[in-house]
Amino acid sequence: MGPSSDSISSPLKQRIQGFFFPAMARRPYTTVLGCITCEELDDFGSGKEGWLVDNPNLICALDSHFLALANRSIILILGWAGSDGYKVKIRPSDLSPIKAEYISALEWLVFDEFKVLLVGTSCGYLLIYSSNGDLILKQMIHPGRILKIRVHGSKRDSSHESSFEEVSIAMPGVIARIEASDIQNTLQKWFEESKARFRDPKSDSRDMEDSGNSFEKLAYQVWNVSKYGSCADAAIIGVMPPPLMELQSSERYFCAVTVGKDAVISAFRLSEDKSRSLVGAILSKVVPATFSTIASFSKMIWQSEPKTSKKPDPKGQDFARASPLTCLKDHPRKGEKLTLSPSGTLAAVTDSLGRILLLDTQALVVVRLWKGYRDANCLFMEMLINRDTASSSSNSIEYEPAKNDYCLCLAIHAPRKGIVEIWQMRTGGRLRTIRCATGSKLLQPSSRFGSSIATPYIPLEVLLLNGDSGQISVLNRIL
Repeated sequence: MGPSSDSISSPLKQRIQGFFFPAMARRPYTTVLGCITCEELDDFGSGKEGWLVDNPNLICALDSHFLALANRSIILILGWAGSDGYKVKIRPSDLSPIKAEYISALEWLVFDEFKVLLVGTSCGYLLIYSSNGDLILKQMIHPGRILKIRVHGSKRDSSHESSFEEVSIAMPGVIARIEASDIQNTLQKWFEESKARFRDPKSDSRDMEDSGNSFEKLAYQVWNVSKYGSCADAAIIGVMPPPLMELQSSERYFCAVTVGKDAVISAFRLSEDKSRSLVGAILSKVVPATFSTIASFSKMIWQSEPKTSKKPDPKGQDFARASPLTCLKDHPRKGEKLTLSPSGTLAAVTDSLGRILLLDTQALVVVRLWKGYRDANCLFMEMLINRDTASSSSNSIEYEPAKNDYCLCLAIHAPRKGIVEIWQMRTGGRLRTIRCATGSKLLQPSSRFGSSIATPYIPLEVLLLNGDSGQISVLNRIL
């Protein structure tokens, strides 16, 4: 008789099982892509167990090649993929010590020609930095803490006449929107001026003096969405049709979804105009003309005041019109985090009692529910499910999967369970369960703007950062 199974060593047993039963060999669910371990991480508490997830002030933003981390008053940019140990440390020098201002939000903004880092502060300022750490723009959005900066947009293709690309900023009870094209024009101007200063160093001082007067601020819209209480997170999900009996115009309407402690989910219709009523439209035309006439008449009598060189103080921008659509109240549950799908048609909402709601943002109804996921984090991703069908339908040996070959899924990180689950949308089952370390965090590269249909399709990926080991792994998208 041969040796018993107990007498065979474990490594030898695994080789025997893998040889005789190849179908039973375990398939890896993640692939290690890089490591971020370095001395610069000591400022963020690296070396302590759970440093990445236990610090509420530690914020992460991932790009396809760079990882940005912020801890109140310091930002570190690390190259983790093909950047040869690239490191940049940023310390914003104009954070207000009187108001104890700190960094509260972080996100990458990537165009085809350049990429920048968007930084939000607790006093409502938006800062834009280059990947080299140069401050490009500082602008007040609204007094208050910036909770989240989102980069969202639909890819340009033949089915859409125009692309929908924007940056939205969520604050307690307030949401703001900036057109991506406006940011792109501002960045293009800044980079051109930087190249000119590099070619002509003598003009550096003159350009720096003129930049404060000539450099334009970003145009944006801001809305008050606090009708159902202060929100913990908010997002603009897309363009929606105007309401009935509304004065017709070329202005667009947007739909915003908020989550908070008073209403788990609420939705608003956002107008680009300050007022779209008939009376408001008349007043917007009559009042400025009347005031201009009165002012001109008074100048003729009292003469004009002498001009002063002092710049006027920047005024806060008025709120545009926000109309409530619906809300879901389920006390004592409180909405905590909101995650949008790439098209914006689905949103995953986590609450304070371990529930995850899948919201259809077009119909504004909850279509799915998960329970038992306290402190969960959710990210949408795409899994390759039609690999065999796609390969057989193509005569090319190296077939590049198209968008239709992928299915939309939701990756749920349950830190208390130490697992990541992948569920197929909208009604599919659980496709995979992945074990992960305690100090891990789910991350996703930011969307790239400006790409056209001619470029190869890049599926939505989800990466797992292990803070204790420093390894970054990608969740494999092949079933």
